[in-house]
Amino acid sequence: PICTLVEAALKNNRDLRVAVLNVEQTRALYGVQRADRWPSVNLAVTGVREPGANGSISSTYTAGVAVSAFEIDLFGRVKNLSEAALARYFASDEGRRAAQSTLVAAVASADLAVRADDELLQITQRTLDSREEQLRLSRVRFDAGAAAEPELRGVESLVAAARASLQALKRQRSQDLNALVLLLGQPLPEGLPSGSLADVRYADVPPGLPSEVLLQRPDVRQAEQSLLAANANIGAARAAFFPRITLTGSYGFASNQLSSLFDNTAWTFTPQLVQPLFEAGRNQANLESARAARDIAVAQYERAIQTAFREVADALAGQIGRHTSELQSRGDISYAVFCLK
Repeated sequence: PICTLVEAALKNNRDLRVAVLNVEQTRALYGVQRADRWPSVNLAVTGVREPGANGSISSTYTAGVAVSAFEIDLFGRVKNLSEAALARYFASDEGRRAAQSTLVAAVASADLAVRADDELLQITQRTLDSREEQLRLSRVRFDAGAAAEPELRGVESLVAAARASLQALKRQRSQDLNALVLLLGQPLPEGLPSGSLADVRYADVPPGLPSEVLLQRPDVRQAEQSLLAANANIGAARAAFFPRITLTGSYGFASNQLSSLFDNTAWTFTPQLVQPLFEAGRNQANLESARAARDIAVAQYERAIQTAFREVADALAGQIGRHTSELQSRGDISYAVFCLK
């Protein structure tokens, strides 16, 4: 049944849907940023009529194609911005993969919690039945004068405690079930077979697995791509100190009469070089902000790697404990000690 639950969660979970849409958004933003590396060519048709000298009316008609403010990227500003957008797109895709892995783990944990609640409910219900039977016998003995009142009151308190535990477990199961339904994004599938904790099988970690495999974790790769984006932003901020060269031009037709518009060609070519002289510290502040963002990305990358090692260590500790419990249940204590060594 866990496979059915995971498939439903991957299809309907809203958090995962948001992660997928974030990928689509960052991919579109990368397309917008990448377009700045190419000139924008526009078709323009204009007509101007204005009063001239001696009460006459002057007319000017133009038609043609125009390129407006295309930046020649000599110092890599536009290129670095495009690379940063690409890295953010890759980071969002790795974030989607991380969200998917987290969702699968959360569904499995929620399913185990519901199974554990069911078994605890069965045990508590049997305990309550046993104590109610004990209470019935204690009342018979009390009525016959064979038991004192403190003994009867003690059994009654045990029954009340068992009933309270049963209600608390029912409430806990309802909460765990609600959490599972939230992860699935829909009600539980009908006809889902019930399972117990004894049916759960855990995968073993193959021996000799290198620790470098942790670098393939989506959360680590997401932090790595975020670091690349931060480095690219530093390049873009540094390039702002250098001159910016832009080209504006047009080619087409111009005439004073609409009927002879295509008889005369006209063109313009306007290069422009802008060198920052005084920005009140804006460019320097942008550079310092980009460097600080890079340092934050480094710390987040290191944190992601440390978290990965910690989670693997926790998983291995749980696996060792599980194997030890199984061996102890079979009486193979000496073999368990040998394995741990």
